[in-house]
Amino acid sequence: MSNEDIKIVDIPSEKFEFVNSGDKIHDTKFETKPIGYFKDALIRFCKNKASVAAFIIIIFIVLFALIVPITTPKSKATVMDTYYKKNGPRNVVLKESLGIMGGAKNLEQNERALILEIAKGVGAEFNENTDTITIGEAMNSYYQPVTKYSYGGENSLGVNSKAFYNVKIDTYLSVGFEYIAIEQSKYREIIEWEKETGLKVIYPLVAENEYCIDSTEANYWYKTTSKGVPVSTTKGKDTRLEFSEDLVLEDNYLRDNDGNLVYYRYSGGGDANTAMYQVRVLYYNYYRYMYGFEPNYFLGTDSQGYDLAYRMATGIRLSLILAVVVSAINLVLGAIIGAVEGYYGGLTDLIIERIKDVLSGVPFIILATLFQLHLAKQVGPLLSLIFAFVVTGWLGTSARVRTQFYRFKNQEYVMAARTLGAKDSRIMWKHIFPNTLGTLITSSVLVIPGVISSESMLSYLGIATLGDAKTTSLGTLLSEASKLWTDHPHLMIAPAVVLSLLMICFNLFGNGLRDAFNPTLRGSEE
Repeated sequence: MSNEDIKIVDIPSEKFEFVNSGDKIHDTKFETKPIGYFKDALIRFCKNKASVAAFIIIIFIVLFALIVPITTPKSKATVMDTYYKKNGPRNVVLKESLGIMGGAKNLEQNERALILEIAKGVGAEFNENTDTITIGEAMNSYYQPVTKYSYGGENSLGVNSKAFYNVKIDTYLSVGFEYIAIEQSKYREIIEWEKETGLKVIYPLVAENEYCIDSTEANYWYKTTSKGVPVSTTKGKDTRLEFSEDLVLEDNYLRDNDGNLVYYRYSGGGDANTAMYQVRVLYYNYYRYMYGFEPNYFLGTDSQGYDLAYRMATGIRLSLILAVVVSAINLVLGAIIGAVEGYYGGLTDLIIERIKDVLSGVPFIILATLFQLHLAKQVGPLLSLIFAFVVTGWLGTSARVRTQFYRFKNQEYVMAARTLGAKDSRIMWKHIFPNTLGTLITSSVLVIPGVISSESMLSYLGIATLGDAKTTSLGTLLSEASKLWTDHPHLMIAPAVVLSLLMICFNLFGNGLRDAFNPTLRGSEE
């Protein structure tokens, strides 16, 4: 076809019609708003359910470490109560309402031991104006340590014997009565407190005669044989009593020549305010007199008699503070040294790398041990432990920063800044360093579980002795419980669970941050 055959026809513009004139014709991805780097990282972190759950658990543990020391009374937090050491969790409200957390312990006892245990509740109900009560009636006493018992069954030797009872006791009430020495002025204070509260603290002394099996044991308030078997002398001769709920124990209280009960014995001192009295107290109420509340221990007591929940809270706080401080110091040192290495390279890089090779060959446990043996005497065990962590802890961070600086220092925007006259410090920290933030944040978080684990190990082995009456470490609690946990499992379970959760959750949290700050995943939907 030649050009002459082509005809040009003018078509009026009104005959043209636009298709989809009211629609937007473009790719839908351009409709989304731009997302910043950190916001995109947060979105991707929130999609990682395991990391989010780990972060929530960490928050709960941190809140526990902060709230418990604040809400725990000072007297309860710092006073060591040896009468209540190694006892299980106890809460009066939960014990009365739900029957749980009663400081319970299951025992196998013979008949004599069971009577002694129940007799603590019987003796607590003593009143000069009331008649004697039976063992069955005393089972309903508020101070009764025996909450349940069953007759017979297999004993610990596997022998089917009716001489043994399976007994469940409240270990806090099981303390029963104790002899203590107090000043005369305090004796009067207790008497006034008894009148105000209606609670009885001081009870009659026990007579030291042929019916007293042990003059130092305040719980044998009833007449017994030399072997601790209860007896009755109401018929003019000694009659051995057998256990039953109708059993009535005959008291062996000390009385004066007129038959009046004796409540104290002079044990030394001078004037009316300093004279010392030996008295017999129901320790549960004496505790209430001293501190103003009943013995409630959410996680029980440790091997020394301190509140285990308080000790764990201080241990968690110590471990977290130590880990965060070490992580921050290593972050700063590693960032500075790694930046200098990666930016300048050459001889500077070579010298620093050789120093790092030497430091990396030093075993941490030997370094920590030497610091604890020598440096701890001057600066304390905590600071010496921080120094041990810092000496080699920055090596990993510096290696990561060095790699990132080698990667970005020859990029076009860096060369442009250098051409425009920017100083090295500005190029390093303004243009290159921000590219390492994601890596640094991730590595810093992952340092925390390592520090907690190492500190707990050193405390457990006794290499580092951290803490005092006010604070301790999780490793120290585990070390104290290692020889007792078979009989008192709560001493080991609670610190071990918290330590495990800290380790697992910080690792999951760190892994979530690593994926969130990974630039290769930016903008991904998964």
